Amino acid sequence: MQIEKFSYDNRPVKWFAYATIFWGIIGFTAGLWAAIALYFPAINLDWAPTTFGRMRPVHTNAVIFAFVGNGIFMGVYYSLQRLTKARMFSDLLSKIHFWGWQFIILFGALTLWMGYTTGKEYAELEWPLDIAITLIWVVFGINMFGTIIKRRESHLYVAIWFYIATWVTVAMLHIVNSIELPISLTKSYSWYAGVQDALVQWWYGHNAVAFFLTTPYLGLMYYFLPKAANRPVYSYRLSIIHFWALIFIYIWAGPHHLLYTALPDWAQSLGVVFSVMLIAPSWGGMINGLFTLRGAWDRVREDVVLKFMVVAITAYGMATFEGPMLSLKKVNAISHFTDWTIAHVHVGALGWNGFLTFAVLYWLIPRMWRTKLYSPSAANAHFWLGTLGIVFYAIPMYWAGFTQSLNWKTFTPDGTLQYTFLDTVNMLLGMYKLRSIGGLLFLIGACIMVWNLYKTIKSGSFLADEEAEAPALVKHGSHEGEHWHRVIERKPIQMLVLSLLVVAIGGVLEMVPTFLVKTNIPSISSVKPYTPLELHGRDIYISEGCYTCHSQMVRPFRDEVKRYGEYSKAGEFVYDHPFQWGSKRTGPDLARVGGKYNNAWHFNHMYAPAEVSKGSIMPRYPWLLTKGIDIRKTPKMINAMQTMNVPYEVGYANRANEDLEKQAKEIAADLKKDPMVTQIMEMEGVSNLEYSQIVALIAYLQRIGTDIKKMPIESHPEH
Repeated sequence: MQIEKFSYDNRPVKWFAYATIFWGIIGFTAGLWAAIALYFPAINLDWAPTTFGRMRPVHTNAVIFAFVGNGIFMGVYYSLQRLTKARMFSDLLSKIHFWGWQFIILFGALTLWMGYTTGKEYAELEWPLDIAITLIWVVFGINMFGTIIKRRESHLYVAIWFYIATWVTVAMLHIVNSIELPISLTKSYSWYAGVQDALVQWWYGHNAVAFFLTTPYLGLMYYFLPKAANRPVYSYRLSIIHFWALIFIYIWAGPHHLLYTALPDWAQSLGVVFSVMLIAPSWGGMINGLFTLRGAWDRVREDVVLKFMVVAITAYGMATFEGPMLSLKKVNAISHFTDWTIAHVHVGALGWNGFLTFAVLYWLIPRMWRTKLYSPSAANAHFWLGTLGIVFYAIPMYWAGFTQSLNWKTFTPDGTLQYTFLDTVNMLLGMYKLRSIGGLLFLIGACIMVWNLYKTIKSGSFLADEEAEAPALVKHGSHEGEHWHRVIERKPIQMLVLSLLVVAIGGVLEMVPTFLVKTNIPSISSVKPYTPLELHGRDIYISEGCYTCHSQMVRPFRDEVKRYGEYSKAGEFVYDHPFQWGSKRTGPDLARVGGKYNNAWHFNHMYAPAEVSKGSIMPRYPWLLTKGIDIRKTPKMINAMQTMNVPYEVGYANRANEDLEKQAKEIAADLKKDPMVTQIMEMEGVSNLEYSQIVALIAYLQRIGTDIKKMPIESHPEH
């Protein structure tokens, strides 16, 4: 048997480890900033980049794609080489992958702070960065599959199955969800509209959680947990069931984010059924992880790495039980749009992703620097601070969620709503303060880790090229009595194709009928395209992140119809590129806000919300008064909408600004009748109100939901 000598490349592991640590601190800090803003609005600083609406997507993108993303690549680059007994396919591709990913993260944060966003959750980055993500993901794929193909180990271990499924599924999700029509370097419109856009977005959004935050981390669990425990994986057969059942079922579950909305009932029901089924494979993975520790529980008390891993796997089990429960319609009617969902998400993000990443860092860095962890006691302090942080974060948010749902749905004996929306907001402030204490504890723990790992690195010597040897790969066919899955494991390309087929089925069967069957989205004759000024206002609404706090979807519940107005219909949203249904009500629903208040109220409210609505936690937006809209973009906006079948008249783009100017002057003239508006204009030095962003935004807000009001009840498609 020929023994070959080679070396593992630890350099990309080191780079991604550094990036994981750095972006983790940035992401946690941005999250803490956003949490404080919900009870201390002054932290918004009256400056656009630091408002909640812009900080929230910076936080989510930094945690998901920067902290967790770099954590994935750190773990994959280390484990893949050792599982395949081969150096990474290309040192150059490793460098391109690392620096390309950091470029995307950096420019992603900067553009989001500047207000350049698609407005689609977890996919906010604009089209040039979407293309960059695609290219770097291809680089990663080539490097990964090149390594697998040149491997010296015939059998592909379970961790690699999860890496393969992650790569192919994330590629599919990203490409399908990112189909958009650019009008400039910094602005594009989703190709999909309304109900269809909502379905595609949450097919992507739910499965970004599934195939970016879950499957690659399961791969890391299957590699690093047995290494840390010095025990084999509990069950090979259970890992097979876990893998194939999970990737098949997960992809169907996206519609459970859209229960009781205008999405067709059959799609909602599919989402519920497959979400409940997810419990089995998810808990199969948790059991496989925890049972791997059989016989090693005494070590858990002593080994901080195992402590982090046990809590991480437990958090995975909790989150993957709660998710299916939240998809049940009766439970979802309580939880949706509330802080309950925020608690659920953060149990997974902080517990599963955060703690497993910390465990891998504590395990990897001493080995790569050939030394011992500088301070196990500091690591233990980190563990307990992080655990307390999760508790102080989650419990107040669960309590806040129940408070919101109960208050929103409570009626007095005479049939009126007992609480205003602001009444409930003010009841939550104490819970929001406790949540921020939890976030602070988690951040302090992470900072202790940074110090501990820094001291560990300083005390050691980095091993860039780790010498190894292994027999050359001998290819062979199947053997009698061999488990059938072993055959698949020896064929990575077939596993790639099979994984793609398994994950594509659900998306195809959910989306094709929604796109092709007309009766799924009944048309409403009174719904008309937005005016040019309203389109500009809608872009501002998205740019400022208003969708992060306000929904535009009245569900068919007594309390919502009473509070907001007529429940939402699928046909209302056919010209919404992208949809704006939202996923959280920090502020009230806006689906029927058009005409509810006069123009001056909106002006004054955007300028000083706490003075107009006592107790409001909404940021101030004074820059909207002095910042103008770019009317040179108007023809491009209209042409883009026409390309996407919005029925503007032929040639309308050439005269759209005439209509824009007329509508803007009407709104501006009406605003100037209000003495408070004129006083604010003088204070802020506003000279050209007609073309200001505030006027465009008011035009959009006054339009939302008004088309449906024109339609008599008997003409509703549902009647």
